[in-house]
Amino acid sequence: MRGKALFCVASVILLVVAAALIAVPWFPTPQERGYRFVAAWGQTGGKPGDLLQPIGIALGEDEVFVSDAGNNRIQVFDRDGRILRQFGHEGDGLGELDRPMHIVIRDKKLYVAEYVNDRIQVFSLLGEPLSTVGSSGSGPEQFDSPGGIAVDAEGRWYVADFYNHRVQVLGPTGEFNRQYGSTGKKGIWAGVFNYPTDVALLPDGGLVVADAYNDRIQVFGPDGAFLRKWGGPLATNIPGGFNGWFNVATGVEVDAEGNIFVADFYNHRIQKFTSEGEFLVSFGEYGRGPGQFDRPTDMVVDDEGNLYVVDFGNDRIQKLAPIR
Repeated sequence: MRGKALFCVASVILLVVAAALIAVPWFPTPQERGYRFVAAWGQTGGKPGDLLQPIGIALGEDEVFVSDAGNNRIQVFDRDGRILRQFGHEGDGLGELDRPMHIVIRDKKLYVAEYVNDRIQVFSLLGEPLSTVGSSGSGPEQFDSPGGIAVDAEGRWYVADFYNHRVQVLGPTGEFNRQYGSTGKKGIWAGVFNYPTDVALLPDGGLVVADAYNDRIQVFGPDGAFLRKWGGPLATNIPGGFNGWFNVATGVEVDAEGNIFVADFYNHRIQKFTSEGEFLVSFGEYGRGPGQFDRPTDMVVDDEGNLYVVDFGNDRIQKLAPIR
């Protein structure tokens, strides 16, 4: 009897240890101190400086560009939130916008993903419309509600093609190059997507994808090969509020060191990871106070490490600084 009891105790201990070892990667602890509130700007409305359901953000040299989606315009602020200028209004012509989403600046040009117009529009940083690429559909160079765009050093465009469940890669003049994912097919396994919303590039040319409704991040190498994914157990569309988990990942940003920031929409927070997917820190909670969020959608990092967060539900931008 005693031997049987000892066996049972040992079995329980082994099960507990095994469970702990399995759980460690799924419930990581913070490695950094996080970020503190610095400033906020914007209020609900349509006047210059007001915001209505802002989505995307990008940095010029000393300027902050915001896609003011509900107002169908781009607004430009200084880094302290003072309005400098705005451009765009509702429509489908050159220079007009309909639900501008995530944006990016490359080589002094602003690239805007237009959700309703199914295209990418390019502007000068002063707001002069330069060109549009794309049309509605599921073929090459066609989009079904593009959500985000990144542009690499060679001028290639990477477009998160939301309802087509893919990422398209276009050449410098908008010609089709290749794609990630299978057109129109959702999936939870590596290399396929479930409504991708945003993309960003790593310093080595690798691609980071906010695979929004799979509640995960996927990373691909410069050659297009799948490298890794994370977000909940096995990163297979299991949402949650634990560290390293997501409840709809809507935006991604990469800093100069290759760290990856993720806008965790329904968890009302921002999470930060290494380029290898190691969890570093999470910050934010639901609310309207300083450092609180209501469904954040995007963020961008400046050269001093400050973070500018698009606080979608609160119609504002928040500026945060790292806690040293």
